[in-house]
Amino acid sequence: MSANLEQTSFLFGSNAGYVAELYASYLSNPAAVDPSWNSFFQDLDEDSRAVLDELRGASWTVSDLEDPKAKRDPVAESFIVGAPNGAAANGAAAAMNGPGNGAMLSHAQQVYGGISPQQLRAATLDSIRALMLIRVFRVRGHMNAHFDPLGLEKREPHPELDPATYGFGPDDLDRPIFLNYSLGLETATLRQILDILHKTYCGTIGVEFMHIQDPEEKAWIQERIEGGRNHTDFTVNGKRAILERLTAAEGFEKFLQLKYTGTKRFGLEGGESMIPALEQILKRGGQLGLKEVVVGMAHRGRLNVLTNFMGKPFSAVFSEFQGNPSSPQDVQGSGDVKYHLGTSSDRDFNGNIVHLSLTANPSHLEWVNPVVLGKVRAKQQQRRDLEREQVMGVLIHGDAAFAGQGIVAETLGLSELRGYRTGGTMHFIINNQIGFTTNPTYSRSGVYCSDMAKMVQAPIFHVNGDDPEAVVHVSRIAIEFRQKFKRDVVIDMVCYRRHGHNEGDEPGFTQPIMYKNIRAHATTRELYARQLVSENVITQAEGDQITQDFMKKLEGEFEASSTYKPNKADWLEGKWAGLQAQGADSPHRGETGVDIDTLKQIGFKLCEYPKDFAINSKIARQLEAKKKTLESGEGIDWATAEALAYGTLVAEGTGVRLSGQDSGRGTFSHRHAVMYDQNTEEKYIPLCHVSPDQATFEVHDSPLSEAAVVGYEYGYSLAEPHNLVLWEAQFGDFANTAQTIIDQFISSGESKWLRMSGLVLLLPHGYEGQGPEHSSARPERFLQMCAEDNWQICNVTTPANLFHVFRRQIRRSFRKPLVLFTPKSLLRHKLCISDLSEMGPGSTFHRVLGETANDLAANDKIRRIVVCSGKVYYDLLQERMSRGIKDVVILRLEQLYPFPKDALAAEFAKYPNAELVWCQEEPENQGAWHFADRRLEAVLKDVGHKAGRPSYVGRPATASPATGLLKRHNQEQAKLLDEALTVR
Repeated sequence: MSANLEQTSFLFGSNAGYVAELYASYLSNPAAVDPSWNSFFQDLDEDSRAVLDELRGASWTVSDLEDPKAKRDPVAESFIVGAPNGAAANGAAAAMNGPGNGAMLSHAQQVYGGISPQQLRAATLDSIRALMLIRVFRVRGHMNAHFDPLGLEKREPHPELDPATYGFGPDDLDRPIFLNYSLGLETATLRQILDILHKTYCGTIGVEFMHIQDPEEKAWIQERIEGGRNHTDFTVNGKRAILERLTAAEGFEKFLQLKYTGTKRFGLEGGESMIPALEQILKRGGQLGLKEVVVGMAHRGRLNVLTNFMGKPFSAVFSEFQGNPSSPQDVQGSGDVKYHLGTSSDRDFNGNIVHLSLTANPSHLEWVNPVVLGKVRAKQQQRRDLEREQVMGVLIHGDAAFAGQGIVAETLGLSELRGYRTGGTMHFIINNQIGFTTNPTYSRSGVYCSDMAKMVQAPIFHVNGDDPEAVVHVSRIAIEFRQKFKRDVVIDMVCYRRHGHNEGDEPGFTQPIMYKNIRAHATTRELYARQLVSENVITQAEGDQITQDFMKKLEGEFEASSTYKPNKADWLEGKWAGLQAQGADSPHRGETGVDIDTLKQIGFKLCEYPKDFAINSKIARQLEAKKKTLESGEGIDWATAEALAYGTLVAEGTGVRLSGQDSGRGTFSHRHAVMYDQNTEEKYIPLCHVSPDQATFEVHDSPLSEAAVVGYEYGYSLAEPHNLVLWEAQFGDFANTAQTIIDQFISSGESKWLRMSGLVLLLPHGYEGQGPEHSSARPERFLQMCAEDNWQICNVTTPANLFHVFRRQIRRSFRKPLVLFTPKSLLRHKLCISDLSEMGPGSTFHRVLGETANDLAANDKIRRIVVCSGKVYYDLLQERMSRGIKDVVILRLEQLYPFPKDALAAEFAKYPNAELVWCQEEPENQGAWHFADRRLEAVLKDVGHKAGRPSYVGRPATASPATGLLKRHNQEQAKLLDEALTVR
């Protein structure tokens, strides 16, 4: 702690026993106190009264006070560390009643000499008010700091930072006040105190840390800020290094502007100090154990980060500006604009090698945030980085986006959760003081763009981007804080953008004054070079030479760019080595069957629990029933098949990670992957006890966030291809709020960025009268995005097919995302069962399930083929059975995409005289109809079937997914079943 016992003891203690006793007497009977003290107490403000109120509960001993190394009282010290103003004495005190009063008074007399009671009162009040002033600077000093390089932000001096607020006047500036080493001084005048406070808290750095509740974290920051180490403590070599980094950052942008005038690049001009700051984070982080950094950022300054921080060749970027591909010609994919691309590299800092990877992202700014965190978590798992100090995420934000996009808050909300924590993320805000054309006063309600970070008690360092030493200094503090406390930390670098939103914009249309100032404003590099010349660190000629040398280097890279060719694609290296870039437009089933004895052995393990475990009686009965089905090999239900898929995978060494809202139990109480002792609520997870050397099984009940959690799991799957990673929606339509992640990352990431993912989305779907909100998982949206074998869309109807589709994800030579529409009522449907043999050796996933009844008419007598997908099959089956219909067959399309045309062709060919009907529960404008219509027609044409094209049966087109009236739902369901099965 920064405050020591002796310091606190004098401010409230050297006279505390005396003053507190007098104050207690005053409160009980004002007349019993000397008139001069009576007047003193009457004149105190509320904060001072709060201080003395807490003094009355003191408990320190003489030995504590006499020994400066004695154990500190955290309650007492919390006053020095601070609480919000208005509770000025928060914890202050514990400042001691009577027992140590003699020793303390003796110490006071050593400082002041012989003093009268009146002088004692004045000295006590000075100390109280000085300490309150110091504390409020810690809380609000940033309100008077100088962040804006342009000087456009006109701040009124904050009244709480005015010494007059605490009763100090001009005549009090040079009177000694006893501080006992607060701010590092035993005594100081008010003038000295204010000078220190202004330099520490109101310069080009402003710190928000008093909102942090952890005393140790708060005290660490205070010591680091006030401890005498400030941003002027750079060596000559350190200053030159900063200048060289600024020269590279500025020179690169100027070179691009010269060679590709007006071309969009979303340059870093105005925010160049970020480059040396990132260098500092990496260098100091490497010294503190950091081995790998995953970076996520939007487009502002991305090319500069790619080259000057990540080490991507300048010639590669110049080649891309000339329209050449960023990957080898033989690698397929649509590609993306250069300021969305990622890369990876190794940086060596005096033997500390740190691996960097920049995550590709779309223009949706902050949506890459949870993706980065998921990648970090996976890499920490791979390294067995239990302390979470070897792998860290760095997120580079824009000011308007950080304040405006809800995904920021959702991602921050993951930071301290057991299933998602990564040991703290480094947030760096490029605060351009504008969002596209919107001024900050119109884009946020808070004082700062970074206010959102207070929700996780992250320290926030505001810093002027035109003071590169200050930016580097706070970056060093930030990485030290992260590595020590494993918490998020924010650097808010206030700067500007020299051009408009992009290099083709005219910003003077909307911000004429700002851009008039910018045009007249010297660059950060120019200002810093002048500073170093004035400090005799370099000469003007040396500064010019640094610039000339770098520009010469760029010219050489530019010449080389005309013949530059990428020599490899890095997307199948590292953990992805051995996997292939292969399409899914064929069965590609993989080896998914498992030995029957193994299935039973694992199944029985999943039905066990510790002898002293007080299991829920209902679950106990379920487990007994499962054992019987496993013994017989018949009647395997949905939950058992799912558990067998996970169990066999972990037994084979493949990790499984499942997360989502209520995933442990399952939304519909079917899974019970986590069981709770009914007396202690201790958890037991059977899938973690399959075998002694099994892989990890994780199941996490997630926060009520879809966007961040889906993004997180997608990021995890990018970094770990050898685990089965699943996200489960509570209901399928909950995926609506993760649509940006689904659209911009999951469905198109491989095509745009050559990044494969095996993520599974489990989306409960089915029309069962629950209304418009929890009926449809919106399959039409996913089907609309299908192309180039980008993913798989399945709607399976048997436990066996579920078992195989999960195992298929990990037992093939490539990875594709899987969108799986899962059932609700089928979880306990008496017909929705499978035999264990259907999961045994030689068994596999079936994209199409043909007719299973053996009592129908001959194939050539079949009059109608009904093709459907999902739960409606069982409704059709039961209705057909109840009516005794023999001339209608029902085919199940288990995989909608890639469309299984060969499997369907074989089925259609069996029934040459039948017409074809597509039946679905969803309205005509939704569901799979518009996706399947022409594809079914094409298959009929290929086999020369006389049916021609299919007809539609289902609900009529509606704006809402489903009716909210159960009676109407039942009528609609009966009608579609009748139409599907009635041949006229």
